Amino acid sequence: MTNDLFGGLGNLFGGIAKSVVPKDTPEGKLLEAQSELAGLQKRESELLLEIGRQAYEREPAAWSQDAKLKLVRQNIADAETALRDAKQAQEQATAAKAAEDAKGKCPNCGAKNPEGVKFCQECGSPLAAAGGKCAACGFDNPPGTRFCGGCGARQGG
Repeated sequence: MTNDLFGGLGNLFGGIAKSVVPKDTPEGKLLEAQSELAGLQKRESELLLEIGRQAYEREPAAWSQDAKLKLVRQNIADAETALRDAKQAQEQATAAKAAEDAKGKCPNCGAKNPEGVKFCQECGSPLAAAGGKCAACGFDNPPGTRFCGGCGARQGG
């Protein structure tokens, strides 16, 4: 990983230097040769990695690192599960916060109002009814109900 970081920085600085240093100077020729060498070495590493994967896939038990690789792969699977669980928990927390923030929020002006008020304290617009039991029949109505689902009586005045 450190090599990737420094290799990436080297490529960045090399690219900048190439654009500043003329190619026909000794410094430019040196930078060009270094860049070409680095590119070829990277390609060699990629090819060796692919050869190693193919050889391992043909006969996994022939390699002494097989048990270590299986353990690393299990750890990767566990880490992916933990990441998925963390993302799901974050999404749930975000949804819960959004629902909490929406409580008492005026649909007209967006002002936050204390629980239980029926009209916005900022603009006077009616807020969604709290729902609850119907005074006429005792039916439990969901929030925002204007007429009782049990008897049809007007709710919330």
